[in-house]
Amino acid sequence: MEPRPRSFYVLAGFFTLFLLFLYGPTLTIGILSFQGPEGGLTFPMRGTSLHWFRDLFEQQAVGDIWGSFRRSFALGLMVMVTTVVVSVMGGLAFRKRFPGSLVLFYLIITSLVIPSILISLGVGLMFSQTRIQVHWATSGFGSQLTWTLPFGLLIMFAIFNRFDKSYEEAARDLGATSWQTLRHVVLPIIAPSLIGVALFGFTLSYDEFARTLLTAGSHNTLPLEIFGMTTNVTTPVLYALGTLTTAFSLIMIGFFLCITWWSAKRRAKAGSDAGKGMV
Repeated sequence: MEPRPRSFYVLAGFFTLFLLFLYGPTLTIGILSFQGPEGGLTFPMRGTSLHWFRDLFEQQAVGDIWGSFRRSFALGLMVMVTTVVVSVMGGLAFRKRFPGSLVLFYLIITSLVIPSILISLGVGLMFSQTRIQVHWATSGFGSQLTWTLPFGLLIMFAIFNRFDKSYEEAARDLGATSWQTLRHVVLPIIAPSLIGVALFGFTLSYDEFARTLLTAGSHNTLPLEIFGMTTNVTTPVLYALGTLTTAFSLIMIGFFLCITWWSAKRRAKAGSDAGKGMV
C-alpha cells in the first residue's frame, strides 16, 4: 500500500479543526448542562447530574420558555407549509419565460442579501404604520417568509430545470388532465425535494432570531426567549435548554429523513409492482 502524501494529513488536520470549530460549542454546552447542583457556567465541572434538566421543567425557573417553544413550533409549521406550497407554484411558473420573469427572480433573491435586522425593522414599521398589530403569527410570519421562500424557490428552480418533461407528455397522451398530471406524475417525482424544502422552511424558521426580533410583538419565540434568558439566567439551566433544543432539532431532521426514506422505498415498490404487471 502506497504511503499517503503529506497533503492528505494537512487537509485531514484542517478538516478536524473545522469540525471542532463547527460542533465544539454545541458539545461544550451539552457537557456543561450535566453539571452537578453546585456547578456553574464554566469548567471545571462540579459533579454530574440531571439537576438542571429537572430545574428546566419548573415554570418559574425559566419564565415563558414552554409558551415560546409552542409559538416557535407553530410558526415553524406555518412557514414550512407556506414555503412548500409557494415554492412549488413558483417553480412551475418559472418553467416558462414570461415578461418580467428575470426582474421577479432578482427581486425574490434580493431578500437574502439584505441584512436581516433591516427586514425585521421594515416589516415591523410597515405593520405599525398601517395600524396592524405586530404579532408573531402575522408580522413575524411575513418576515420569516422573506428568509425561507428564496431558498425554497431556488431549490425548486434547480429541480424543474432538470425535470424530464417526457413524463408529463406521456401522461397527457394517456388522457390525463393537467391536474392529474401534476398530482400523479410531477408531485410524486419531486416528493423528496419537497421534503427537503419543508425541512429548510421549518428549521430556518424555528431558530430565526434577527428577522423575528422586531416583529414578534409582546410574545417571544424560542430564540428570543433564550436571548432574554442570557441576561438574567446565570446557571447551567440555560445549557440544559440548549441541549434539549438541539436534540429536538436533530429529532426533526431525523423525522424528515425517515419520511424521505419511506417515500423512496414506496416509489421503488410501486415501480417494481408496475414492472411485474407489465410482465
